[in-house]
Amino acid sequence: MQIRIQRWLFSFLIIGALFVGGCGSSTPANSTPTPSAALSESISLSPSPSPSSAVAANSQFSSLPRLQGKATVVMTVKGAPITIELDGTNAPITAGNFVDLVQKGVYDGLVFHRVVREPQPFVVQGGDPQGKDPKFPAARLGTGGFIDPKTSTERRIPLEIQAKGAKIPTYSMTFEEARIVEKPVLLHSRGAVAMARSNPPDSASSQFYFTLTDLPFLDGSYAVFGYVKQGMDVVDKIEAGDRIDKATVTQGLENFKAVQ
Repeated sequence: MQIRIQRWLFSFLIIGALFVGGCGSSTPANSTPTPSAALSESISLSPSPSPSSAVAANSQFSSLPRLQGKATVVMTVKGAPITIELDGTNAPITAGNFVDLVQKGVYDGLVFHRVVREPQPFVVQGGDPQGKDPKFPAARLGTGGFIDPKTSTERRIPLEIQAKGAKIPTYSMTFEEARIVEKPVLLHSRGAVAMARSNPPDSASSQFYFTLTDLPFLDGSYAVFGYVKQGMDVVDKIEAGDRIDKATVTQGLENFKAVQ
């Protein structure tokens, strides 16, 4: 998933790096952690959902786990901790999904398959469950998501972004598609934690990324659900191929509502 050489061009090229390959996709996401790799990736949006889709999202995704409030996750990489504060008030489904996967141990041992720092700092991305197998081809990382053992299918969560002043998040469409001009409550500032996805808005699963700098051109298109509170120096040192030692919920588990 990838950024821009002259400001607009760099944004166009790099944003493709945040896409993950969908299940059964014949063209998996490029795993080379360089912005130039995005030249071969397209940036296209699905047709705008009907106006009723955002309203229906709450019932449509009612079976998904949720976080109703704050929670803290400590993720250890190469023995060093990264403390993440999750915001379930403004991103209940997205944060709840992350807590659920942490509780299930999904992230333990997974590799960071994409790190983009050149030509400008961008993101550190991981969370593909296929990366737990050290023999899995590195070139294919970035195409997988969490397979729910109850359904034997990949769990997908909706694009969920809360606008400032809104009572509930916007679901299943970007702010551009929804014609929302307000900024999101949760911005892509340095240290943001957000979900990677493929082209369809409701295609995020388990892959996430840390932002290495402020990335305002991603606001309203990708779902931020928390921020690094301590350990950004650890994130800055992550290289492609480094693994998550362990992720643990240390606070706020009482706010978590698991799948019924």
